[in-house]
Amino acid sequence: MLNKLVENTKFSEMKLEEVVKETFGNSETQKIFNNAGQAWNHILYWNQMKPGGSNKPSGDLLSMIEESFESFDKFKEQFVAASVGVFGSGWCWLVQNDTNLEILGTPNAENPLCHNKNALMGIDVWEHAYYLNYQNRRPDYINAFWNIVNWEAVSENHSN
Repeated sequence: MLNKLVENTKFSEMKLEEVVKETFGNSETQKIFNNAGQAWNHILYWNQMKPGGSNKPSGDLLSMIEESFESFDKFKEQFVAASVGVFGSGWCWLVQNDTNLEILGTPNAENPLCHNKNALMGIDVWEHAYYLNYQNRRPDYINAFWNIVNWEAVSENHSN
């Protein structure tokens, strides 16, 4: 769908990240943004998972999480709370903002690129992501997410 929407436009030669940034907040390009944003979101989402996951990050990423949230467990608690708290359909992100980490909830296709932040990890909290297995139990879905996070992939999104 996105390829069709950008055909014969200035967006057709842009990288996906550039399309997201260029089309965000513009009513004339809303359809392009929705498709580009969700494509980008889902690429990050699927690339950060693996069967069995890994227990927790290590190295610089773990240090930054501990500095930003006091401990890895407190980070997980805050991330779950923020994910549950996203109103309606959207996403929750672990983002790097310069030298700090923060948790950011966004509606619909919006993502950290729209706010000039670096996404390290994100979870899809649209109902379609969890309804078949969890019905309306979003917190159960989010808690199960920790079992498949590939912290090595998340660390690759981290910039020192």
